[in-house]
Amino acid sequence: MKKNKLIVVTGGTKGIGQAIIEKFAEQGFDIATCARNRRDLKALKAKIEAKFGVECHVLTANVAIKEQVFTFADFIKNIPTEIASLINNAGVFVPDLITKTEDGLLEKMIETNLYSAFYLTNLLTDNLKKAQSHVFNICSIASIEPYPESSSYTISKFALMGFSKALREEMKPFSVKVTAVLPGAVQTPSWGETKLPDHQIMPASDIADVIFAAFSLSKSAVVEELLIKPIG
Repeated sequence: MKKNKLIVVTGGTKGIGQAIIEKFAEQGFDIATCARNRRDLKALKAKIEAKFGVECHVLTANVAIKEQVFTFADFIKNIPTEIASLINNAGVFVPDLITKTEDGLLEKMIETNLYSAFYLTNLLTDNLKKAQSHVFNICSIASIEPYPESSSYTISKFALMGFSKALREEMKPFSVKVTAVLPGAVQTPSWGETKLPDHQIMPASDIADVIFAAFSLSKSAVVEELLIKPIG
């Protein structure tokens, strides 16, 4: 019996992460994901396995903590399934100004938005090379355009974009694709109760659809950057 391939998604219980998981599960991929809330993970696992008939491996982990990234990496390595794609999605957003920021906020942004992707990718490098996987880093418009009153977030997302570019050069000889995804406003928990008209904010499913389309290209093509904005 042929085994399904695996996709790994950090922060998979909400927003873009959950939309990505549903898209790939619909296409027959097994899932490995982590999040901080055990109850949300159990609910996601039950939903994905019941609806799509694939395996959904879940682990409670806060990827802002280095040791828990290592634990998640070990968890993935113990799944006897080839990694088709690693999607570094986990992220956090808190508005701030450089001149008026709380102590430790920049560190929190860097640990969650950058270090989690760096360390997890590093720990799975051999698996990614062996499978000629596709790595997606969920960056942001803020990776190329500073958001107002979002200095620490912008700094962390610029850094994630730099990581994506450096990783792509390193992985080219091993036929591992690396795509930086730069979404604009997406209807996710980060936006809280913000109510914007449809032409100013996108559903998370749009991001998942575009990622799957890029993933589905032939082995000879790679979309290096995906810039996705609301039409308005």
